[in-house]
Amino acid sequence: MTKPIPVISKYMTTTPHTLGSDQTLAAADSLMSKHRIRHVPVLKGGKLVGIVSDRDVRVAESFQGVDPAKEPLDFVMTSEVYTVHPNTPLDEVVGHMAESKIGSAVVIDGDHVVGVFTTTDVCRAFAELLGTRLRK
Repeated sequence: MTKPIPVISKYMTTTPHTLGSDQTLAAADSLMSKHRIRHVPVLKGGKLVGIVSDRDVRVAESFQGVDPAKEPLDFVMTSEVYTVHPNTPLDEVVGHMAESKIGSAVVIDGDHVVGVFTTTDVCRAFAELLGTRLRK
């Protein structure tokens, strides 16, 4: 008998930190450092408009003439975000992330960001599944 594939909501990071698109690179850098995270959904008027990674911030901060305290996130964020519903099967999300070589998925229910699923969450899910499904 096979077990059903778990859904993404089981392994996602709930209530993720977010930033407004008008906030600065410095604010993103500070938030990510403080909470030890690498991906932050970017909102405008409460709606998802992008995502910013620690790599995006570091690269942008290295550009000559860029003042991290003044440069808004919409300068560096990725506006094409991979989004999924909380009930999306885990294998579908992980497969898409691997195929597309992306480090995160933003979990959305309606218009609301309800979670983030990152490569760290993939590792956590993999470890649990190996321990519970393959161990005899």
